[in-house]
Amino acid sequence: MTSRRQIGDFSPPLSPEQALRPIDHLYLGVERDPTAIAIAGPGTPLKYGELVAAVEAVATGFQAIDPAPGSRVGICARNTREHLIALLATYAAGKVWVPLNPRNGRAELDAMIAATHPALIVADESCLDRFSPTDAPIVLGKTERNERGDDSTVTGLIEQWRGSRPALVTRDEEDAQIIKFSGGSTGTPKPVVQSIRCLNAQAYGLSRFFEFDADDVNLIAAPLTHGTSCFVLPILAVGGQHVLVEDPKPAAVLDALESYAATTLYAPPTMIYAMLGDASVERRSFTSLRHLIYSAAPMSPSRIRDAQRVFGPVVETAYGQVEAPQIVTAMRANELAHEENLASVGQASSVVRIGIMDTAGALLPAGEIGEIVVWGPLLMSGYLDQPELTARTIIDGWLHTGDLGLIDERGYVYIRGRLREMINSGGFKIFPADVEKALARHPDVAECCVFGVEDEKWGEAVNAAVRVAPGARADANALIAFVKAELDSVKAPKRIYFVDELPRNAAGKVSRSAVRAAVIAAISE
Repeated sequence: MTSRRQIGDFSPPLSPEQALRPIDHLYLGVERDPTAIAIAGPGTPLKYGELVAAVEAVATGFQAIDPAPGSRVGICARNTREHLIALLATYAAGKVWVPLNPRNGRAELDAMIAATHPALIVADESCLDRFSPTDAPIVLGKTERNERGDDSTVTGLIEQWRGSRPALVTRDEEDAQIIKFSGGSTGTPKPVVQSIRCLNAQAYGLSRFFEFDADDVNLIAAPLTHGTSCFVLPILAVGGQHVLVEDPKPAAVLDALESYAATTLYAPPTMIYAMLGDASVERRSFTSLRHLIYSAAPMSPSRIRDAQRVFGPVVETAYGQVEAPQIVTAMRANELAHEENLASVGQASSVVRIGIMDTAGALLPAGEIGEIVVWGPLLMSGYLDQPELTARTIIDGWLHTGDLGLIDERGYVYIRGRLREMINSGGFKIFPADVEKALARHPDVAECCVFGVEDEKWGEAVNAAVRVAPGARADANALIAFVKAELDSVKAPKRIYFVDELPRNAAGKVSRSAVRAAVIAAISE
């Protein structure tokens, strides 16, 4: 089963033997107009010609520190100019980017570094305590020290190697360009190898779907280490601008949206909720905004409507995962305006074919629930040094996402949860996402997480953790009765736990495993 946008529509801008290096997207931008603004803020705007000069200088410095082609550069930094320059310089130097989100715990970052063995690490001075000392040379990103001529900082490398161009490194389209770790909401994060082919397909798919142009101003507020980075190259290729928000508190993001007349913001739902909850949001103006793209987690229809009311008819959605990054599916604002599409993640992009598969490996017809599978140039190469796991995940060219869902007769995709998170209660298969959507329709519920707990009678019992809406006084029995009326008795939670906050991982997603562990610990006390 495929949608009307499928792999047959994919036509890369160049033939395979002329395939772009990812850094060539920046050169496409500078060729359009070297005097155009590439980084609008914060601080002094940086023109395309100036950005290319800085990137080439740092790339030359990286090659001087470690001449080996294809070696890895870990970057542990917040959304700073230095971070973006170092990321682009990694591409220009023919090296592999390893994103290290400083919001991760020390043990997790240490494990990521141990798994990938970066030849050098770029880190903000404020992030050095986020990971243990290593043998890899450290280049400081944002720092308070005097940087002129200091080759241990990004700014110092720009000064030292100004006017230099990095040695050209010949690489194949299947060579690794990024090693990015899966979100880790369940189990240990896995190192995913994304190739040059994958990044080029990603940039092409995003640019074609959202129709970016030189007037776009992209606000980078969510961490560059995650989905936000997918939008860097497509915006640069068309000559657009980037604005960086280092500390993405709601007021700071709203200020940047207004002051820079941003057209584009990619954000997880949690960031959108935080902006909607800011006391100043109703009196602000967002007339420049064209794309408010949510991803990483579902949004309830009521919250989508809230966002549309406040930000305008600009709310869009995209679906992807580290193994098949943005965008597998997506939906433009005009489609999301229709009630029947509010629970969907859209249709397949032009760089994938998508299907729904049963446990025997057969593709299912429209309307039937199974595992979402993806095929095409957007797929990862595999898991680093884990060939058996790779072979279990990509079978006959199809990536098995682990997500349950269906495709309707129009080609719209609906996600029903994770395969491993399905609850088997009394012989009935229950998808947590279905119960969460029902609970979210109750006005007293701000946020919820549904999970299974072992139960003598049911095998697994449906449980829910609920964060109550401000000013509301929710009653557990009333919420259970509400779900029974919305769905049925089998799917209604047997117990509801009220919490102040729901645990999240570094990507901002609610960690179902952490919520479940906290509840089980509370039950055991």
